[in-house]
Amino acid sequence: MQLNLRKPLIFFDLETTGVSIAKDRIVEISMIKLMPNGERIVKTRRINPQMHIPEQATAVHHITDEDVAHEPTFRQIANSLKAFMQGCDFAGFNSNRFDMPLLVEEFMRAGVDVDFKSSHFVDVQTIFHKKEQRTLSAAYLFYCGKELGDAAHGAQADTSATIEVLESQLDKYPDLRNDIGFLEEFSTTVKIADYAGLIGINEQQKEIFNFGKHKDKPIEDVFRAEPSYYNWCMKADFPEYSKKIMTQIYLRCKSNL
Repeated sequence: MQLNLRKPLIFFDLETTGVSIAKDRIVEISMIKLMPNGERIVKTRRINPQMHIPEQATAVHHITDEDVAHEPTFRQIANSLKAFMQGCDFAGFNSNRFDMPLLVEEFMRAGVDVDFKSSHFVDVQTIFHKKEQRTLSAAYLFYCGKELGDAAHGAQADTSATIEVLESQLDKYPDLRNDIGFLEEFSTTVKIADYAGLIGINEQQKEIFNFGKHKDKPIEDVFRAEPSYYNWCMKADFPEYSKKIMTQIYLRCKSNL
């Protein structure tokens, strides 16, 4: 089933130096922009992470230090990426929990401010896990009847497979509406205020901590009662975007005193 789009939808996948949102870097990004008229625009770019690519990561995506030695850094392409992504919705496989948070961190490190708050985020993996509980390769075989084979863990191959999986999910499950807003809600497990999921949103629409000794407590209440906890958060090994949201909440607390 072809996706019903009101605005461009970017499917994307990252290959990285590791799985830490705060510390690791992108070595390859592939984006396929689906336009409402059916046009597809494909952009795949290798990136110099300015750090050693661990052998464990290379074993997964087969990209070495030598492969990216003469590629641009993320900072050098950040503005063009931002322009390409502006005004779009986003989709991927495990993208809500990993790819999008890490991508936003790269933008922040490059000093490029991005705001995707008006965008929808569809995580095809979450739809798959709610329905079948498998991996991308298994999802591709299950829904599309195809093997990813040796192409698996290449950013563009994974991105293309994710599009086919989502379209096949819409064909298979009548309860899935062909609407990006609905798919975002269905593929979202919890409401969050940041991308890494450290800051949740409760039923009263208040930001809450999703970790630590103050888990599930409203952040404003914690910062008012224990201002030193804000300082601790700023020194912790958290993603910069999460710290940015905490700072906004902290300043909001101070202005309301």
